[in-house]
Amino acid sequence: MANAATRSFLQVAVTEEATPPLRVVQIEGLAILKIVKHCKEFSPALVTGQLLGLDVGTVLEITNCFPFPIREEDEEIEAEGATYQLEMMRCLREVNVDNNTVGWYQSTLFGSYQTVELIETFMNYQDNIRRCVCIIYDPSRSNQGVLALKALKLSDSFMELYRSNNFTGEKLREKNLSWVDIFEEIPIKVSNSALINAFMTELEADAPVTRCDYERFQLSTNPLLERNVEFLIECMDDLSMEQQKFQFYYRNLSRQQAQQQAWLQKRRAENMSRKNAGEEPLPEEDPSNPIFKPIPEPSRLDGFLITNQIANYCNQINGVAGQSFSRLYLTKALHEN
Repeated sequence: MANAATRSFLQVAVTEEATPPLRVVQIEGLAILKIVKHCKEFSPALVTGQLLGLDVGTVLEITNCFPFPIREEDEEIEAEGATYQLEMMRCLREVNVDNNTVGWYQSTLFGSYQTVELIETFMNYQDNIRRCVCIIYDPSRSNQGVLALKALKLSDSFMELYRSNNFTGEKLREKNLSWVDIFEEIPIKVSNSALINAFMTELEADAPVTRCDYERFQLSTNPLLERNVEFLIECMDDLSMEQQKFQFYYRNLSRQQAQQQAWLQKRRAENMSRKNAGEEPLPEEDPSNPIFKPIPEPSRLDGFLITNQIANYCNQINGVAGQSFSRLYLTKALHEN
């Protein structure tokens, strides 16, 4: 017992279990308001910003955030962005505000966020931060009375495969990875201080009905459905182009295999004649021959992302259509009464 009590910090760290998985993203209400305000002010332009907070066990606490400025194309984006970020974090540290980076937030248009750029940003953050998340906010959906806010992270299995940069069909089957295993959505919990809760309680009696409550009764959903269907059609075209790449690959592979078999048959017949003549047979494999060079298989990452995006648009269309029918039936009943 004495030895266990006098263990060094290094021994405890080595024997400690692995880091528990992230279960909940807890966001302060003020941070959510900052995100919503920034995204709505510049909509439909896409904006992004930094998330600040603490990583505590299975909970990732987001206590503050600040926006990134929109830059012109001729500016040095990377250098100025890094300088701005460091300056903002130094100022926050001076006023005793949390300045630990836990991820970033970004706006999206009709849920079109699943791109290679998002994955690359995740991998860049992952090099410096053990666990980070991306908060996605969609102002277009929030106009329909829904707080379209979600927290995403990359799955561990996908990050391991992405580092190897091997998205062939054989590797994906070996890792048992499909298009639904790229992103993980973490539940969001909104947290407010006791003073804010008390203040909101005081306001509740004066404003029993909010603007968001009125927005839920909007019957016009045609623009939202039309845009979702347009994006869905574009994604279907992109998926068709990805399938054409694989069809072209398999045609070339079949043509190469036929050429290899013809070459082998010719070489075997030549070896038979050389054997009958008492000569040494030639090798049946010739790496220098172009027909034996393997054809690189196209990456399936783009196809996975497009499929994921198609599923997202379908879910949004299903949700909007279901809510629209409920509103129409409710309005019909009220009109009859």
